Amino acid sequence: MMERTDRHFRYLIRLVSPHSRLYTEMITSAALLRGDARGLLEFDVSEHPVAAQLGGSDPEALAAATRLVADAGYDEVNLNVGCPSSRVQAGEFGARLMLDAGRVADCVRAMREASVLPVTVKTRIGVDDHDDYEILHGLTERVVDAGVSALFVHARKAWLKGLSPKQNREVPPLDYPRVYQLKRDFPDLPIEINGGFTTEQQILDQIGKVDGVMLGRSAYHDPMLVGRLDAELWPQSKPKPATAEQIFSRYAAYMRLEQNKGTPLRAMSRHLVGLFAHRPGARHWRRRLSELANAKTGIDELLAELAGMASGTRYNAPVADGAATTEEAR
Repeated sequence: MMERTDRHFRYLIRLVSPHSRLYTEMITSAALLRGDARGLLEFDVSEHPVAAQLGGSDPEALAAATRLVADAGYDEVNLNVGCPSSRVQAGEFGARLMLDAGRVADCVRAMREASVLPVTVKTRIGVDDHDDYEILHGLTERVVDAGVSALFVHARKAWLKGLSPKQNREVPPLDYPRVYQLKRDFPDLPIEINGGFTTEQQILDQIGKVDGVMLGRSAYHDPMLVGRLDAELWPQSKPKPATAEQIFSRYAAYMRLEQNKGTPLRAMSRHLVGLFAHRPGARHWRRRLSELANAKTGIDELLAELAGMASGTRYNAPVADGAATTEEAR
């Protein structure tokens, strides 16, 4: 979720879903220790509960980064042991760390000792040809002994060579039963599943098999999916779930405040691309959003145009036959 789950998108999701736990994009320990840690870890208080996801392989550096995360006020720190990108591999972390369970355990132990925050791990079910269940089981044993608080498992293995990060999210087959087996073998460890979930029913079907579901691209491409799940899982919550139009109105107010602080408009408006997914006119919404964000348009003009589409003035304009085409609704 690099360049996706920044603080602006997390603010949008919190408007949609009061109860979900939010995660940052992966931040390397080196970036925090050598760069603008305050800027990288900035978040809005409304985001709680929110976790920072770290990348790295040096226990001491990760411990120091964890202290920065704790000082910034986060609720959890997560170690990424599943990213297969070439840049991450060059740094000897991400999915490559699955091949060294001892080092992963050392990292978790150092991070735990650095603060009172719960330390969690996100991993894959295997790497390259090292994908026997015993490898995943062994890694889990090591991190449990090191004091991990929860495990998030992307139910695909990662290929370090030959596949792009995008292909690694799509080509290796999903193996949900392997994650279910892991939960049966470690009943006291909270285990959440990730990978391939795009509908409410698919996600709700995981209840009783694992302890939770982590969403990535599906939440980005359809933020209201998270809102629908929130309403299903916490039906007693009040007020009633907001509509996409109401979410847009609230996010527009946020964009205005942030632009006054100097935040570029496009940095915020780009996250609205999926707000009206699966609705008539969604394709037109995405196109106009991109056009307006790239133009030298003032925020008042942009918001007026988008508000018109969101309310139906332009957004729900009928096509020739009086109904949205399949492509338009996609």
